[in-house]
Amino acid sequence: MDLFEYMRSTNQEKESPLAARLRPTTLEEVVGQQHIIGEDKLLYRAIKADKLSSIIFYGPPGTGKTTLAKVIANTTSAEFTQINATVAGKKDMEAVVAKAKDLQGMYGKKTILFIDEIHRFNKGQQDYLLPFVEDGTLILIGATTENPYFEVNGALISRSVIFELHPLSTDDIKALIMRAVYDQDKGMGAYDAVIDADAVDFLAELSGGDARHALNAVELGVMTTNRSEDGKIHFTLAVAQECIQKRVLRYDKSGDSHYDTISAFIKSMRGSDPDAAVYYLSRMLYAGESVTFIARRIMICASEDVGNADPMALNVAVSASLAVERVGMPEAQLILSQAASYVACAPKSNACCEAVFQAMETVRETGNLPIPPHLQDAHYKGAAKLGRGTGYKYAHDFPNHYVEQQYLPYELNGKEFYKPTGNGYEAKIKEHMKRIKKEAVHDVK
Repeated sequence: MDLFEYMRSTNQEKESPLAARLRPTTLEEVVGQQHIIGEDKLLYRAIKADKLSSIIFYGPPGTGKTTLAKVIANTTSAEFTQINATVAGKKDMEAVVAKAKDLQGMYGKKTILFIDEIHRFNKGQQDYLLPFVEDGTLILIGATTENPYFEVNGALISRSVIFELHPLSTDDIKALIMRAVYDQDKGMGAYDAVIDADAVDFLAELSGGDARHALNAVELGVMTTNRSEDGKIHFTLAVAQECIQKRVLRYDKSGDSHYDTISAFIKSMRGSDPDAAVYYLSRMLYAGESVTFIARRIMICASEDVGNADPMALNVAVSASLAVERVGMPEAQLILSQAASYVACAPKSNACCEAVFQAMETVRETGNLPIPPHLQDAHYKGAAKLGRGTGYKYAHDFPNHYVEQQYLPYELNGKEFYKPTGNGYEAKIKEHMKRIKKEAVHDVK
């Protein structure tokens, strides 16, 4: 490298976006993703030992896919080549393969090919890579925001290890923000800026787990904020609000606003008002509330306030909870809206809720009442001599698969806990129970 090349690379580094300058060069500098790069994890050991096989990084934007590829580039003894699938063509890949063959043949040196946005390659382009991955000419590292099982050639998938990256936690984003503001070498430390705690919290929450989003906001805020009389740049909540272009709602996750909003959300679903439910859902999402927290509240409401009046409500709520964890924002808002509006519109019953509350109270008051002997376990030698299981009537041997016999402890004979309402599916449950009891073969005990 001559002087002009050195000066050009130095100036380019200085002018690079903050997110690029802060990109880690070692595993120890990487924030988050400990589920795949923790010291006891496969990827950590493979990178440290320089024994990588073909891998695909899959995850949302800003979670560190390219960062991990760059870390590998800095730690491997192999030749590292990067192309972007949005602009690269077959000729680019042919050039990489030709050079890889030369390095392997003349020096025994491996070549790692990092393909960003690999899902952008069509089937033919992906097929071209297959034999060279197969014979070891190339070690492939692919990065994609799309599910590789849908977007990447199955043959390439079978020859690669898939590592899924998760959105960074708010604590991870906060750590990166603080590094960005105060780091003298790679960050904005030379600008003598200070950032308020509420601004850090706001940016971390609103970034949605995307480090690049948060760092871009930090860079914009520091570069465009005038110095105060004390000579410092004060990065306040108002600055953060302008930089990320989102108005701050009065929503303290540990304060009254948080509890008031979630209370209104639940009561709107309970009260069968889907419009209000979706409105309060939107307020929480806009303020950066955790989608998993909201999903948990919908699941609870589906059981507590809908129950067996519409058993599908809990299925919808649970499916939504699983889906938002896999999809993330912004698409998670669609799933949560579907679940909240379904639960709000479903027929309501708190019979299951009341049943368990009353049963718990009875247990508290009466303690461990004896279980009727005919219900006790009889699967051991000598059980019959103790009267265990004797006289038990197998329900499926009787009409309607029901026979009347004592199930509760004898001391609670006639006690009712679950009382189905006449709403929704519970009306059918109520009618069914009434019919089978009326037609039942009665216990002689």
